[in-house]
Amino acid sequence: MRPVFRWLIAIAVLGGGAGWALSAPEALPEDALDGLTGDPVAGERIFWAGGCASCHAAPESEGEDRLVLSGGQRFPTEFGTFIAPNISPDPEAGIGGWSDRDFVNALRNGVSPDGRHYYPAFPYSSYRLADTQDLVDLHAFMATLPPSDAESRPHAVAFPFSIRRGIGLWKRLFLRDGYTVAGDLTGDAAHGRYLAEALAHCGECHTARGALGELDRRVWLAGAPDPVGDGRIPNITPGGLDWSDQEVLDYLTDGFEPNFAGSAGGAMAEVVQNLAELPEEDRAAIVAYLRAVPAVTSEQTP
Repeated sequence: MRPVFRWLIAIAVLGGGAGWALSAPEALPEDALDGLTGDPVAGERIFWAGGCASCHAAPESEGEDRLVLSGGQRFPTEFGTFIAPNISPDPEAGIGGWSDRDFVNALRNGVSPDGRHYYPAFPYSSYRLADTQDLVDLHAFMATLPPSDAESRPHAVAFPFSIRRGIGLWKRLFLRDGYTVAGDLTGDAAHGRYLAEALAHCGECHTARGALGELDRRVWLAGAPDPVGDGRIPNITPGGLDWSDQEVLDYLTDGFEPNFAGSAGGAMAEVVQNLAELPEEDRAAIVAYLRAVPAVTSEQTP
């Protein structure tokens, strides 16, 4: 074998080994949750703020059925169609056998109990900013919900995106721990930032994405193409949303636009249902946060 081929093989092996190491799932330390106990009462507030039912309730669920997190909703994207799994407390079909550490590791690092990467259609890139105690409380609340034995269905994702190990490289590039709207926000605006960026994951829909599905944080909350239609998810920065504080608060409470010009539809109708379960001060805090977001005009959006 010629020396040049030996070098090429060696480079390929080394590159493959480096890629394998860089793409490895990262788990929480074994003692990461020592001393923490979940409070299901506190966890209910996190549940509604986090919008868990919006994705994981069965399609067309209403009322109490939204608390049966049997999965099955489909989310089409340019990378394939993702299908929400069963996250009810059923010990076989759902997540009833998960420990608190399994649960927090999934929401913070996007890693399953058996060490596989989750696709970032599951918005762990937002949930990773949540307080650990809040996540443990959320797990405690979800354990009180009705179990479902519905089987989770596999995602319809084509090669090369079907190779989950590659998600580890995506995480290396795009996962971050700081808030997008940085700076010293205080009072309601700071609380609203936590609700909007860490729990309600507003940016996952209202922010445009790059070629690899990463959020383009330069145009944070400035609107994006609707992945399930021909329309556009609106710009909710001060450069695009000209409603008064009270009008925004009313919309987050009942879904009606100012002067009843329209109402929330699609995924946003689900968001309003969730936020309506929260105390009014939480919704008011989100409004205060939206006023603190840097303004982006329609001319600046991709």
